[in-house]
Amino acid sequence: MRKSVFNTVNISPACAYCQHGKPSPDGETVLCVKKGVVAKDYKCRKYKYDIMKRVPRRAPELQQFNEDDFKL
Repeated sequence: MRKSVFNTVNISPACAYCQHGKPSPDGETVLCVKKGVVAKDYKCRKYKYDIMKRVPRRAPELQQFNEDDFKL
């Protein structure tokens, strides 16, 4: 996989992120134009990464501070 500006984290290839596939109604499989019904973690030779299909991780919650934390 080529390194790009948008993909800084190494993402393992999977049909869930492929341009040729779309999620099936059950959510466990992917409907692939090239291979048919396949598992989400499957990868074939026609794999092509689609940045818009990946759901980014949530940002961690920030800690709540009060005034006592900043007093010396």
